[in-house]
Amino acid sequence: MITSKSKPRFLSRKIMLGSSVGAALFFMLVGVIFWGGFNTAMEATNTMEFCISCHEMEDNVYEEYKETKHFLNRSGVRASCSDCHVPDPWVHKVVRKIKASKELLHKALGTIDTPEKFDAHRLVMARRVWSAMKSTDSRECRNCHDFDSMEPEDQKKRSVKQHLAGMQSGNTCIDCHKGIAHTKVHDKLTEEELDQLALPNPDLIGRPLAPQWQALLDAENNSTGKPAKATLVPVVQPEAPVDAVDESAAESAAQAPASTPDNETETAVQLPATVDTQATTATVTDSVAPVALPASSKEIAWGGIEATEVVLFYPGQSSMEWMLKGSDHGGKRAFTKGDRCVECHEGEEVDIGNLIISGEKLEPTPIAGKRGYINLNIQAAHDKEFLYMRFQWQNTEHVAIPFADGGKLDPDNQIKLALMLATDNEDDPKVEYAERAGCWQSCHQDNNDMPDQPDKASLTGSPLAARLDLSHGVTKYLKESRTAIEIEGRDGKARGGWDKLKTADEIQAALENGSFMDLLRYKSGTGESEDGYILAERVMTGGQGVSFNGELKDGVWTVEMVRKLTSDQPGDISMALDQWYNIGFAIHDDYSNSRFHHVSLGFKLGFDDEGAEINALAQ
Repeated sequence: MITSKSKPRFLSRKIMLGSSVGAALFFMLVGVIFWGGFNTAMEATNTMEFCISCHEMEDNVYEEYKETKHFLNRSGVRASCSDCHVPDPWVHKVVRKIKASKELLHKALGTIDTPEKFDAHRLVMARRVWSAMKSTDSRECRNCHDFDSMEPEDQKKRSVKQHLAGMQSGNTCIDCHKGIAHTKVHDKLTEEELDQLALPNPDLIGRPLAPQWQALLDAENNSTGKPAKATLVPVVQPEAPVDAVDESAAESAAQAPASTPDNETETAVQLPATVDTQATTATVTDSVAPVALPASSKEIAWGGIEATEVVLFYPGQSSMEWMLKGSDHGGKRAFTKGDRCVECHEGEEVDIGNLIISGEKLEPTPIAGKRGYINLNIQAAHDKEFLYMRFQWQNTEHVAIPFADGGKLDPDNQIKLALMLATDNEDDPKVEYAERAGCWQSCHQDNNDMPDQPDKASLTGSPLAARLDLSHGVTKYLKESRTAIEIEGRDGKARGGWDKLKTADEIQAALENGSFMDLLRYKSGTGESEDGYILAERVMTGGQGVSFNGELKDGVWTVEMVRKLTSDQPGDISMALDQWYNIGFAIHDDYSNSRFHHVSLGFKLGFDDEGAEINALAQ
């Protein structure tokens, strides 16, 4: 007899490898519950609340993070701890969570449970994060910031330049952007460590550029080959002849001696311990027969020459050594590769000056109320024999300097205007950094009123006192006159190189070779016109090659200069009309002296050349 078997129930049916539908559904349900619970727990550890649930994070890094743009910004987009420190791809996220078990161990051990312990371990922890980000091409940064989605037109010039250079050379975000969310600690690294951390990744070289970046690169490649012209602001100035000094300046001139050489003792000032108690001075050489100059530049039709606005900013104690040390100046790598200061910092001068004058950075002796920047309007002309320049800027009410006797560092001169010139030859630079930094390379860490200024005993006891005028401290000098310059200041070494002077023959050869900065200066109190140069020190030779006139009228200073284009005198730059020249400007306003002035970035001076940043027009 044939019997029929009953059909198995649905859940009991075998489907694969002998397992039933019911078993499969059971394990699927268990898997979903496990996965959901695991993933929920893992995501819970990615919240801000979890990250700051221990006092080590809440009391230290969270307080620092709240002061950064990642916490508060104009767009309202906030990056939390996990956005920067936990990968987004699931596999990498799990690996990171496993590695976090080490952090739990150190939590239990109390490795960083006090502020003192935390600070002691900051660099170790930071190095670990930097290394991880470097190895992943800054993966977490790129969750929000990506080269392809960046619009160069909306970025500052400095950002555009560095981002494009980074894409081309194979750099990644963390190479430049260390310490953006927490207390700065990369300044504790040596220059070798910083350079090593910023080395390009060969695997990233040659990555394709987004269209907007490729268009920018193509435009650069199609340029004339000349340095990029700074986009200075043209200003049309009304004609205002200058034939007399105003009453207040005339009164000061009447009270002052007819000539006050800079190497004579000036009025002493009471300064704090961090500032030089001697006046900043210069050396005066033997008198030289003056060159015949026009009485003034009043015959120039200034009303028809468009003025260019240059922003001078307060520099504080920023020196050449500061600029060349990466942990001090983040743009050190770009500078040493050949980038000009103006290419990165044009448009930032106002912010830089205000930041420094506040005492927040590079200024141990801030002057309350002193302006952080000066808008200087410059016009230039020539007549094939002489260079004519006209400078105008707003005066301000006197701001008393708290560490100066009577509130004035230089009571004899309400203002001093100076400009420095150097040749511009890429194939044979006479002064190495003049093309990039203008007059900046003449300012050093051991100059007067700077952090490593030598004391009086070191100066008077130095054998160099027979060759340099050290009676009033160390004035500006160029590295071309020194055998070495201490940049980093390791092991307590003073930064700078005032005492590393080359031989007299070497310095004379440098002077004859043109390796100097030509210095021209106007002093309002005496009406003095000074001509000099900087090499081994600042040397003023009187006004044989330049003539200034100035006045203060209706709250505006106007200073005009006449300078012979060619000269056979030592320390004078002879100028040809088919060449560019490096030029920088400085104003000591409001009776200031020494480094308490305003300075410009370095620019290019040319003649009848629209490519030059300061263009002298034929008259």
